[in-house]
Amino acid sequence: MTDIERARFVRDALPSGGLFADQHWRISPQPFELEPRFAAELESLGRVLLQFYRAVNLLYRKSLEGKAPGWVATLLDQGKPESLIAWQRDAGIKAEIPRVIRPDILLTEAGFAISELDSVPGGIGLTQWLNQTYSALAGAEGHSVESAVIGGPSGMKDGFASLFGQAPRVRIIVSDESRSYRPEMEWLCGQMAAGRIGVTDPNEVDIQPGDAFYRFFELFDLGNVPVAASLFERAAAREIFLTPPPKPIFEEKLLFALLWNRNLKPFWRQELGEGFLNRLLRVVPQTWVVDPAPLPPHAAYPGLDLTDWTQLKLLSQRERDLILKISGFSEQAWGARGVSLGSDMSTADWSAAVDEALGRWPRSPYVLQRFHKPRQVTSNYVDFTANALVPMAARVRLCPYYFVVGDGDAARTRLGGVLATVCPADKKILHGMKDAALVPCRLGSE
Repeated sequence: MTDIERARFVRDALPSGGLFADQHWRISPQPFELEPRFAAELESLGRVLLQFYRAVNLLYRKSLEGKAPGWVATLLDQGKPESLIAWQRDAGIKAEIPRVIRPDILLTEAGFAISELDSVPGGIGLTQWLNQTYSALAGAEGHSVESAVIGGPSGMKDGFASLFGQAPRVRIIVSDESRSYRPEMEWLCGQMAAGRIGVTDPNEVDIQPGDAFYRFFELFDLGNVPVAASLFERAAAREIFLTPPPKPIFEEKLLFALLWNRNLKPFWRQELGEGFLNRLLRVVPQTWVVDPAPLPPHAAYPGLDLTDWTQLKLLSQRERDLILKISGFSEQAWGARGVSLGSDMSTADWSAAVDEALGRWPRSPYVLQRFHKPRQVTSNYVDFTANALVPMAARVRLCPYYFVVGDGDAARTRLGGVLATVCPADKKILHGMKDAALVPCRLGSE
């Protein structure tokens, strides 16, 4: 096939109802290629991130018990309702961690950087469709279907189904806030065992003992999910299986600030091991919690040489390769909302963003993170109106999906697939947008 024919093959395979409500993307004729060594690193990264989640969970519990600094639990709990804090500490839930781990990875000149982790990620159904469709495209051209994309044609749906063991019924609860993702989850359910896995409305949930539930809504949105309290209660009683668990610590971006906190280094070294810790510190940008509490006049924030957060406003544009973003538990804490890139803003706008971050404390903490600029790559997409292949200078965000299978120490991660968001090079903050191409990843050459 020609590149235009390949892109048309992909376009024609789109489900009639679409995969996202009112959202579209550009179609590239080829998957995004990853060097084998980098792909192998992605494969093993799942183990590291799983251990990080386990360590975060343990740190929170130890903080509550007085066996780790008490400020950790105070920081993670602030701004949350008492009812949600109680669920997070419940004996029946306290050992649970999210069963889907998705980092946002930026490809940089120095390698890659993990900007954040998502424990309630969209894109599971989309990535399954992309893997399946580009694998079928490879098969139509006489190539190996299994090796066409990372994860193969069924890696995403098999990984997702594996989360729920032998549960006779699995229900995905999609809130109104997450409604744009409902079509992809409905399509995904249609690819699996008929009747066993389905999407349900949060107002019409039938809960039976032994059922499994996937929580496809953020915890800030509990007021719009009437069934939430009943789900949490029965999950804590082990009558049903629920993932992700109702634990807002895993929806906080300030976890990376804890990773970089020197006071906690002995804990991280013990729980992660020197190898995993160093590996994370190499790829996680330095991150700080924007806490307006005054420092002594002789002290400064490590790595910034600032003695007061208001001094952020005085940095030159060249010095502002920094990201400000809400840590979590807010309708502004997902997608590209609530994110400010200092080097891409006027002094007045950056100053307003700093004031906003300081003013939200302690109800909605912000974090500051070093910005690692994605490197430029060459890509292309098909303009179907002009019937032409269009080259595009681009920057890339990768989203590998790790499914956690098994319980306790026996749990292991399984890489189901890798979604590449290929954005025009002039875009500073990379996310799904109508002028980006969304493609799966495959192995390339060294």
